[in-house]
Amino acid sequence: MRTTGFGGLRIAFDHRVLTPRPWTEIQSRWAAEIAEAAPEGRLLELCSGAGHIGLLAAVLSGRSLVAVEVDAVACDYLRANATAAGLADRVEVREGDLCGVLDADERFPIVIADPPYLPTPAIAAWPEDPPRAIDGGADGLDVARACLAVAAHHLAEDGDLLLQLADLDQADRLLEEADWVDLGRRRAERGVVVRWRRPGPP
Repeated sequence: MRTTGFGGLRIAFDHRVLTPRPWTEIQSRWAAEIAEAAPEGRLLELCSGAGHIGLLAAVLSGRSLVAVEVDAVACDYLRANATAAGLADRVEVREGDLCGVLDADERFPIVIADPPYLPTPAIAAWPEDPPRAIDGGADGLDVARACLAVAAHHLAEDGDLLLQLADLDQADRLLEEADWVDLGRRRAERGVVVRWRRPGPP
């Protein structure tokens, strides 16, 4: 087991789990900013991994968190990291497929999504990373599309999605495919986070 610092938290993980990237802290902090004016309710994080992004967002916002992750090892670390951060009573880990672990009527004011976004041919350049954690399919966007579908159903009215992607080109391609309103983008060392909202009634 290894540990690393992330926004003041100590996050545990090992070689079977994606190493937390320091730059992704921007996603946590943006979620906390949005939470200041958002309606009441828990945060939802999709593709949580070891949990660092969602846990930091929960600490900074004071909100509870529902964290969804398909990998059992990552879920074990997520639970342990929540306990280590003093958040065991505010974090619910849902282990399983994105589409299968949320109740149909659950709604969240903020959804954080951290999907794998590398095209399958590109993952060989990152041999230290677990393939499942970085492989986004043929064009890198398969899991991101799944996250969009889940967020579209589970966002509360006027809720916000914070989606992590590789670059602005991926964001533009997704916007061409789906009906979302772009409320801003923040670039970091190796990626981009976008803030999107479902359009209101005409």
